[in-house]
Amino acid sequence: MSRDVIGKALIDFENGNYTEDITTYSSLGEKDVLPLPYLFRDYDAMPLIEQKALDLCRGKVLDVGCGSGSHSLYLQKKGFEVTGVDTSEGAVATAKLRGVANVLHSNVFDYSGMKFDTILLLMNGIGISGQFNEVGRLMTKLETLLNPGGQILLDSSDIIYMFELDDDGGYWVPNNGKYYGELEFTMEYKGLKSAPFNWLYLDFKNLKELADQNNLRCELVCEGPHYDYLARLRVQS
Repeated sequence: MSRDVIGKALIDFENGNYTEDITTYSSLGEKDVLPLPYLFRDYDAMPLIEQKALDLCRGKVLDVGCGSGSHSLYLQKKGFEVTGVDTSEGAVATAKLRGVANVLHSNVFDYSGMKFDTILLLMNGIGISGQFNEVGRLMTKLETLLNPGGQILLDSSDIIYMFELDDDGGYWVPNNGKYYGELEFTMEYKGLKSAPFNWLYLDFKNLKELADQNNLRCELVCEGPHYDYLARLRVQS
């Protein structure tokens, strides 16, 4: 777990060793702080988009990138059969300590087993694609994990607002051949720095187009206050 920065932070918080937050650095030159208490929030402290996603859950649920297990715990207490998966060993250990009954240390691309009625990808869970051209592969994998009539609930953000405005009112986006929502991040916590990793923010228009290309119906469920949204994907009938 030496490079598992977020896992170490989660374990520390769960064990009462909270002394600092996670610092993130993005390829846009942004430095930000990820407060650890936020990763342990209950339903009442969650953004409305997350609350709506949890309210829409049905049947067996797969919580992709479950983190400390906040979403899984809420659903579990509501009587849902929930399976959490996360690539962070520390996150998995934390979720287990908090009482998540079924949680696995796995990349969703490597996961196989039962099928689900709801797949959750919250806190910009589509970001695990890393790159725009990998979204289709993720959609294909998730479709194999759905029961007939199942749904995928995900939130993301259109980060076009982070770019400068042109004189004509448009946004100046670097012409580097990449989709503007493809970012690279590193995280730092108590002197431990993560390896760089790719993370994707995807606007709804492109999400819908990619869903159409992958035999999925895409519905805009609701929008948040800052370019964020909740979407539902279902297999085309």
